[in-house]
Amino acid sequence: MTDERVGDALWTALRRLPPGSGVVVRHHRTPACQRRLLIRQIRRIAVARRLVMVVAGGAVGAGTHGVGGGVGQLRTWAAHDRRQAIAGIRVGAKILFVSPLFPTRSHPGAPALGPAKAARITAGLPVAAIALGGMTARRFIRARHWGFSGWAAIDALSR
Repeated sequence: MTDERVGDALWTALRRLPPGSGVVVRHHRTPACQRRLLIRQIRRIAVARRLVMVVAGGAVGAGTHGVGGGVGQLRTWAAHDRRQAIAGIRVGAKILFVSPLFPTRSHPGAPALGPAKAARITAGLPVAAIALGGMTARRFIRARHWGFSGWAAIDALSR
């Protein structure tokens, strides 16, 4: 996941992601003209490295991360509780970003769900669940056992 805090570490993080990984371009506070340029730059890297790219915002409704570049469309959705997870499925989300599993700088003071409670949000739903919020590769080892398909981060990938 990108945002303005990542700065130039974004380029290193994109080059470190293994093929098949994804990037959700957020940068909500970046002026529109600069954001479009940034999206084009990220898309070039994503195509060259075979990364899935999803752009947040734009014409897509609130709560979605949007549709990606390239062939086909992929809708992702943020889910902080079961109600939001079901809402995501109703609009066609194929991936749910469940958060926050652990305390995170992105949402200081927000209560963390923990892996077990987070897993109950998507239990039995026909989508991939991605762990988000205070995630690291080490924490994913634990979350994977609760049924998460992958993990996403901002800070952990920009260090």
